[in-house]
Amino acid sequence: MSSHGPKIPMTARKGGALTGDANVPGDKSISHRSLILGALSVGETRVTGLLEGQDVLDTGRAMQAFGAEVIGHGGGSWSVHGVGVGGFAEPQQVIDCGNSGTGVRLIMGAMATSPITATFTGDASLNGRPMGRVTEPLALFGAQSYGRQGGRLPMTIVGAADPIPVRYTVPMPSAQVKSAVLLAGLNAPGQTVVIEAEATRDHTERMLRGFGAELSIEETGDGRVITLTGQPELTPQEITVPRDPSSAAFPVCAGLIVEGSDVLVPGIGLNPTRAGLFITLQEMGADLTFENERIEGGEPVADLRARFSDNMQGIEVPPERAASMIDEYPILSVVAACSSGKTVMRGVKELRVKESDRIDAMARGLEACGVTIEEDEDTFIVHGLGAGQVPGGATCASHLDHRIAMSFLCLGMAAQKPVSVDDGGPIATSFPIFEDLMGGLGATLTRDAE
Repeated sequence: MSSHGPKIPMTARKGGALTGDANVPGDKSISHRSLILGALSVGETRVTGLLEGQDVLDTGRAMQAFGAEVIGHGGGSWSVHGVGVGGFAEPQQVIDCGNSGTGVRLIMGAMATSPITATFTGDASLNGRPMGRVTEPLALFGAQSYGRQGGRLPMTIVGAADPIPVRYTVPMPSAQVKSAVLLAGLNAPGQTVVIEAEATRDHTERMLRGFGAELSIEETGDGRVITLTGQPELTPQEITVPRDPSSAAFPVCAGLIVEGSDVLVPGIGLNPTRAGLFITLQEMGADLTFENERIEGGEPVADLRARFSDNMQGIEVPPERAASMIDEYPILSVVAACSSGKTVMRGVKELRVKESDRIDAMARGLEACGVTIEEDEDTFIVHGLGAGQVPGGATCASHLDHRIAMSFLCLGMAAQKPVSVDDGGPIATSFPIFEDLMGGLGATLTRDAE
């Protein structure tokens, strides 16, 4: 089953060139944080360009359960009437976060330093993902957690009645863990300090400052030291959400591998902690250009133009780049299959605990499509066949993972034979207009009878 309904088998097949503008949805990371920080402010936060995918809608419903008023006005325009830091009410029902690891981990952090209890659950994919990486630092504040074996959902969090500030070094590059600790620190007295050896996406830090929190960042020999002063009164904001670079990855990469294509993806957020894929593609020889570069809402933004590139070469992707493109490795592996030579991706073990084991899911699907793969716990190697040379002709398992489903459908647009996925339903969690958008560019996508 999909995360929110029956299976939707889908097939993509080779057609004509992809051309035109691809107006992808709002950034998912910023959308989640807009709703959560809006709920923790006093007054009305207005958001335009919000991603209205299932993951973000589930976060909005969660904020309502904690006492905030969340109203959709249509067309990505929303308002949040917040309850202030420390103002969360105890939910009357279980909080269902669907497929969203970002949603559940950030919400756990936001409520962990209030004297309330909440129980969280999700779909089959989310309930199989580890939560200990968040509940362990939250316990340092005084929160308690009770979940299934292995620290998995469903899980009940008992918030700290008398929270204490913490100093925490994040053991692995994870924006979700960092953000959960910072959000918990909002309602703890004194200063909460988070240290990350490797920089991860910094939307939480940027947005906390924007909402009026006192937050400093220092680059040291141990990494980035982020210091947050607790118990501020957050000021509601007017937020314009930039378009999501992780969603943009799909029309961009499809444009690079489908013969004759010329795709423009306007208004994409290019936060340096999120732009690793586009740097990597250019290093591979992709005809990818940045046009009309500008700053919007404190975030760098540009229009991306991707043209068919028949001479891309495999490269070794630096492991230190992984944090800035962790969600893009599945679609990068598709581009790698359509390039010449070997693409080596190291430092990617985090992929094994995403919505699915993404290394295994992509490896098995690519092998079924005729591509040679090597892998170990922390490494993924794709032996590229060159432009237009991937045989295809397989049905690939999506494992309830939106990015796996979209990656294989993009491969089908360039492979010699059609490529199918067993379930495209999870795509709605992050990119609900994927089918229509790609079809508008000229892709041949069909829904199949189960």
